[in-house]
Order: sequence, then C-alpha cells, then structure tokens
Amino acid sequence: MEILKDVLKPGLKVVFCGAAAGVQSAHLGAYYAGHGIQFWGVLYEIELTPRQLELYEFGPLPNYGIGLTDLAKSRHGADSVLRSSDFDRDCLRRKIEQYAPVPLAFNGKRAAREFYSHAVDYGRQPALIGQTVVFVLPSTSGAGRRFWNKSYWRKLARFVKAQ
Repeated sequence: MEILKDVLKPGLKVVFCGAAAGVQSAHLGAYYAGHGIQFWGVLYEIELTPRQLELYEFGPLPNYGIGLTDLAKSRHGADSVLRSSDFDRDCLRRKIEQYAPVPLAFNGKRAAREFYSHAVDYGRQPALIGQTVVFVLPSTSGAGRRFWNKSYWRKLARFVKAQ
C-alpha cells in the first residue's frame, strides 16, 4: 500500500523525489509535512511557485508543472529506519520514463544513492533516465539542515525556467 499517492502527469517541468514519506507526512497524508521542513518555502524562494504553498496544496502542484513521488512508496520514516530493500528503483525508473519530466530532482542524497546504488554528489548528474535530466539536491528536511545549500536548488530552478 502506498503511503502517499504520486503527484504525476506527463509533461511536468520537474518532479521531486524523496527517499520516503516522513512520519508526519504519513500521519497527515501530505508531502513534506513536519517541523523544520523547508520544501514549500524553497519552492517559492526559487520561484517555481508564485506564492508559498501550504503542505495540503500538494495535489494541484501539476498546475505549476511540479510533480512529487518517493523512492520508497510503502514505508515511511526517517532515513535511519529505512532499509535498502524498502526502495523500488525499477518502479521509479518506469514512472520517470513514462511521464518524462524535464528533470527529476532527488530531494536529498539518500534517495539518489539508493536509486543509483552508489555514492552521488549534489548537482546535475551525468546519466539520464530515458530523456530526463537528473539533479541531486540537499535535503529540505530538518535533519538535513547541516548540509543545506540553496545554490543547488537555484541551479535547478534556472534549468527548469530555461526549458
């Protein structure tokens, strides 16, 4: 059973992919919920949304060209409780090939590392998924605050706006 339903459709400007729904997100049934999560504010700051959306407004994100998914769809929790077997790489690859967003942006290294099965650096990745460019961004979670660097998010926004 999926913890959070995907927010996907063909032709999106960007799809964000996290490792898994957090505890608060699973409890509320809303993406990027919880104390200290910067996701909604960052989308506005980098001008991918015209205003700061509330977490319950994730359903209409495709109206802004934005989609959401997670690599682990049937488990939730912090990275520290997730096992490699919780992640469905093939499913994510099929979704990205089917919906073909311009870029896929991993929100945090954990999801990207699990997808690729090796360490990754922040920024644009050398390999495509189908025709989709891939970015790895610092996590917007409170736990990822020590690695926070908005410059990678700004580079993603410039790429999205240039398409």
